[in-house]
Amino acid sequence: MKTVRIVALREERKRLIEHLQDSALIQVKKHDKDVDGFSRVDMTSQMQIFERNVALTEQALKILDEYSREKTGLLSSFKGRREIDPDEIGVIASKSSEVMRICNNINELNRMINENKAESIRIKTSLNQLEAWKNLDIPLNTKDTSSTAVFIGSLPSVYNEAELTAAIARENPKLEFEFEIEYAEDNMTCLVLFSPISQKTMAEDVLRTLGFSRPMSPTHHIPKVKAQKLNKKLLDIEEDNAKAVKTIISFADRREDIKITQDYFRIRADKYNVINELDHTRHVFVINGYIPEEDCEKLTALCDRVATCYIEFGDAEDDAPVKLKNNSFARPAQNILTMYAAPSHADIDPTPILAFFFYFFFGMMFSDAGYGLLMVIVIGIVLKVFKPDRRMRDNLKLFQYCGVSTFFWGLIFGSIFGDAPAALYNYFTGSNVTMAQILPWPTLDPQKDALMLMIISIAFGLIHILVGMGCKFYICLKEKDYGGAFFDTGLWMMTLIGFAVLAVGMATTQIVLYIGAGIAIACAVGLVLTQGRKKKGIGKVIGGLASLYDVTSYISDLLSYSRLLALGLTTGVMAQVFNMLSTMFGKSLMGVIFMVVILLVGHAVNIGLNALGSYVHTMRLQYVEMFSKFYEGGGKEFEPFSLKSKYIKIQEDK
Repeated sequence: MKTVRIVALREERKRLIEHLQDSALIQVKKHDKDVDGFSRVDMTSQMQIFERNVALTEQALKILDEYSREKTGLLSSFKGRREIDPDEIGVIASKSSEVMRICNNINELNRMINENKAESIRIKTSLNQLEAWKNLDIPLNTKDTSSTAVFIGSLPSVYNEAELTAAIARENPKLEFEFEIEYAEDNMTCLVLFSPISQKTMAEDVLRTLGFSRPMSPTHHIPKVKAQKLNKKLLDIEEDNAKAVKTIISFADRREDIKITQDYFRIRADKYNVINELDHTRHVFVINGYIPEEDCEKLTALCDRVATCYIEFGDAEDDAPVKLKNNSFARPAQNILTMYAAPSHADIDPTPILAFFFYFFFGMMFSDAGYGLLMVIVIGIVLKVFKPDRRMRDNLKLFQYCGVSTFFWGLIFGSIFGDAPAALYNYFTGSNVTMAQILPWPTLDPQKDALMLMIISIAFGLIHILVGMGCKFYICLKEKDYGGAFFDTGLWMMTLIGFAVLAVGMATTQIVLYIGAGIAIACAVGLVLTQGRKKKGIGKVIGGLASLYDVTSYISDLLSYSRLLALGLTTGVMAQVFNMLSTMFGKSLMGVIFMVVILLVGHAVNIGLNALGSYVHTMRLQYVEMFSKFYEGGGKEFEPFSLKSKYIKIQEDK
């Protein structure tokens, strides 16, 4: 990685910035401090406008999906972004005002719909309240007359006429009154009570004692008339909402225009965000950034072609971003690496090693030739038909390579959709053959040869760990830390090799056992003598002895590779169970139909569950068992100034 400094004429800023964004060659370096003699151009207001437009288009698309969902196929998520000609950007810009009017219209209509829905709830609540007063022939807010006090409201208990008369009389026998009960259910009694105007205070005291309350929204209309008006208003609201929804749906054919416009404003916002970070004088501006060393000539040619500028390259510091460079075999695994952490400048790029072991272990866990072949074919078709973007393409290629590994491991384990060939042959012929008899090559059965497969799994685990330690050995040598390379890493590598030779000797001859024991003991002595070398006094001896305890962690790491056996066994057993279930319904027409359904559903479930399990556990073996031996991470991935769009991509110059 190199640093780059570009000094160009201010009048050519627009042209140069747009070409740099289109080329995606440099990452612009941001800094908070102002440089003496330079100033910043505040583009915050323009950026806010573009970002607000992006938000408005996103909201409009969300509303369109709510009322008129876009028709997409099952595999549409693999489809790449729409490719447009660079000249179309000008056309998109010229139409952006019209598209934004449409988006504002959609958002405004949706706001009106939501407000109407809230109003509908309020109206329905009022109608529910009026239901108790539907037989009342005077308004709820009827006032007192010159001779009569009028009380319209409810009590929090259910009364009939006799009970209510008795209750009022108990509170004040002197009160003269007449009443009419309008409703008496649900722990509530709605009534109209009349009393002489001279006894109004007395009546209020009695009713207050009984818990009387007036209606929340009294109206000057008779309740029946008020209900009719509210129902009419409710119908009008529903009609308005229906028209608004119909209008929103009518904009569904502009969905693509909205998407393209959103990307246009997103690109503009990124551009102005970069301009905000540049140093300016009256006549020139300066771009500071990072560029991969192999792209320096491309940048020079681009700048010479589009602007008058001065370019200066320099060596990058340790905090510079990292750009990974791998071949087509390893590149799909870069996403797995960056999910963990980008490498720092002190690390090596472990992607090729990660890729090999990821494909290898995934295939060993999934381990079915039928599933593997299916993965390879389906992903190949998806790549050919949908032409997905780079990141999605790499993810699909990752699983395609895993499918190749799965296919070969399936052949080794004698598993083709479990034991489907044997099960179907036996189903139709009544024979009793096995997969071992059908296949013309020797196989390793995970069920019968579980112990052997366990030994193989741990042996692969040892190789995996030794490769990780070998990477640490190389890093130490590169940093000229010879003590760390030979004493801290090399001796442990030889110790593990010694134990491996010792284990082989226990199963073969005594001389191999003695050789392994000799290597292990010699390395253990070396560890005791060297691991405490940085300490003083008795700490040297104690530190050396204590280091031998680390052998338990290596044993634990090796046992983790038993999951290779466990996952491989699970895939095969589940497939065989579904095959067995599919043949249990006889050879009738219904039996054949049930067989096909069970095979399709069962194997689909098996693929989903065990592909996910293989993916997760393979990542764990990389992250925990191998990366812990040498990989520090903590680097920053190279993120070039580019056309970051969601729905479109600009055609590359041929």
